[in-house]
Amino acid sequence: MTGVESYRFSQDLAHVYFTIFSLFCFKLFVKISLAILSHFYIVKGNRKEAARIAAEFYGATQGQGSWADRSPLHEAASQGRLLSLKTLLAQGHSANTLTIDHVSPLHDACLGNHVACAKALIEAGANINATTIDGVTPLFSACSSGSASCAELVLQNGAKLQGQDCWASSVHEASSTGRSECLQVLISWGVDIDLDSAHQGTPLYVACVHQQFFCIKKLLHAGANVQKGKHLETPLHAAARQSNPDIVKMLLDFGADINARNAEAERPVDVAVTSGPVDRLLLHYEATPSSLCQLCRLCVRGCLGRARLQLIPQLELPKLLKDFLQHK
Repeated sequence: MTGVESYRFSQDLAHVYFTIFSLFCFKLFVKISLAILSHFYIVKGNRKEAARIAAEFYGATQGQGSWADRSPLHEAASQGRLLSLKTLLAQGHSANTLTIDHVSPLHDACLGNHVACAKALIEAGANINATTIDGVTPLFSACSSGSASCAELVLQNGAKLQGQDCWASSVHEASSTGRSECLQVLISWGVDIDLDSAHQGTPLYVACVHQQFFCIKKLLHAGANVQKGKHLETPLHAAARQSNPDIVKMLLDFGADINARNAEAERPVDVAVTSGPVDRLLLHYEATPSSLCQLCRLCVRGCLGRARLQLIPQLELPKLLKDFLQHK
């Protein structure tokens, strides 16, 4: 290639890059202009037009939603502005105003841990079991954010412990995200701690997958089935994969079957990291028979059943024995 040809090639290449850069700048300018236009409509109170612009130009379909269709009530609830919220309600705004994703102001209040706002909305007639297009309820939102106070509030006002969509299970959400206080609230209200989701397994299983020690402890103390996981995979399999010896030991103390096999015919020791701490713990447990005390405790707790475990402190037994039965 001669010098002239090389010069022309470099010029053509520069033109290509300049064209790409110009298109990028134009697209950026259009997006900024549309954002400003949407904001103008929101300020003027025309949120439907703002939502239409977002849906048409940003590709936000009916199933995706947009920030532009959120009402002033949603904003007040999500930010915890109680006075503004009450003013809007007094002006006639519906407590059940929904976005195109079917998110209600109560969802936002629970997600933001704004108890006073949630209470005001409930008193104004908010649907306590409102469900988004993803099956999310206010109770699920409260558990997702770790708001035990909001969870307690909505349950006191008739919230269902389990919605129709198993994907959006409050007890699974609390267990997988480590919201132990919310989990305790759900347990106190009688949630099914062995609720089996085809996609997630049991709450104990998802807690083991995500290594949520305190949630695992609460579930086991409440009487969760230590053998029940996801299909043939047990919570012990999940814990062994995560290489967490503390969780594995706790599961074994509550009677986890060390010889349980999953769909691949693998035992927990087979899925653990070779020569790792969990592998050594499981091998030691295999070689060491359970003590008579341990077997008796498991037998007594099994005879009592989950519903009566909470009555153990009321038994006329020495405190030492009651503590032993409660794994304290």
